[in-house]
Amino acid sequence: MREKILSNRVEDVALSKDIKVCDLINQFKNIGGFMAPRLYRAVEIIKEMSSRECTNFLSFTGNIVATGVRGILAQLIKRRVFHVIITTCGAIDHDIARSLGGKYACGEFEMDDVFLNNMEIHRLGNVLIPLEDYGPLIEKFTKDVLPEILKGRDEISPSELIKEIGSKIKDENSIIKAAYDANVPIFVPGIVDGSFGTNLYFYAKTNRFKLNLFKDMDFLINMVFDAKESGALIIGGGISKHHVIWWNQFRGGLDYCVYLTTALEYDGSLSGAMPREAISWGKLKPTAKYISVIGDATITLPLIASAIL
Repeated sequence: MREKILSNRVEDVALSKDIKVCDLINQFKNIGGFMAPRLYRAVEIIKEMSSRECTNFLSFTGNIVATGVRGILAQLIKRRVFHVIITTCGAIDHDIARSLGGKYACGEFEMDDVFLNNMEIHRLGNVLIPLEDYGPLIEKFTKDVLPEILKGRDEISPSELIKEIGSKIKDENSIIKAAYDANVPIFVPGIVDGSFGTNLYFYAKTNRFKLNLFKDMDFLINMVFDAKESGALIIGGGISKHHVIWWNQFRGGLDYCVYLTTALEYDGSLSGAMPREAISWGKLKPTAKYISVIGDATITLPLIASAIL
């Protein structure tokens, strides 16, 4: 037994000037270095679920869409590595704003926020967003496209609406456009929690217009029930994470699951909950292949995406 436990020896990583990312990550298998073996395992799980007849979910929060990682998400969607997207209204906000030329800039976490407020600059971590390149830009876009999209209809589901918006966007790094081009639905269960959703509300105050959330639930649950197997890459936590695991419990749980997170489980939050906790709820099968990679997704996701694309 002791010999078996010690059978997987630590091996030194060998670097070269032209080493490929996938070759580097393959060496992580036996690096013995904390999160590195988990990163290797995450790549292997995503490769396996992508090679099978498996319905794959991609879940992410809005913050990373404000970064250059947005382009990586768009590439994963274009290649149809994933078949369903579940995200937040913030992700839609940032994607629209950046697609329209919003001038997001690099800053620092330690910047003076009172000064930034006086300069009409929002700070998202170390990303700086000029006021005029966020709310007003999204508001104008929404007001311009809604009359055309809703012409002849007074009801639409959020995923249908986002799909129509995808047909209006020209930016190749847009996740909404990529999803439209690849025919991948985007579900936003918290659609009103952001600038885009708020503008939908204001539009509905003066126009005959209803969002049919139940229609999206019908669409989503049918995809879950029709899936022979299901897998997920879940980046971050909150409502987008929970929506994936919640609906998959109705088919007995996910067969594959990778979490990329910085949240800790010891406050009992959903965001910090590890995959093993989801097993107790039936959201992840006891036989599922799963891993959690603890670390900044703007580092871990580019490495994983480079290895699987």
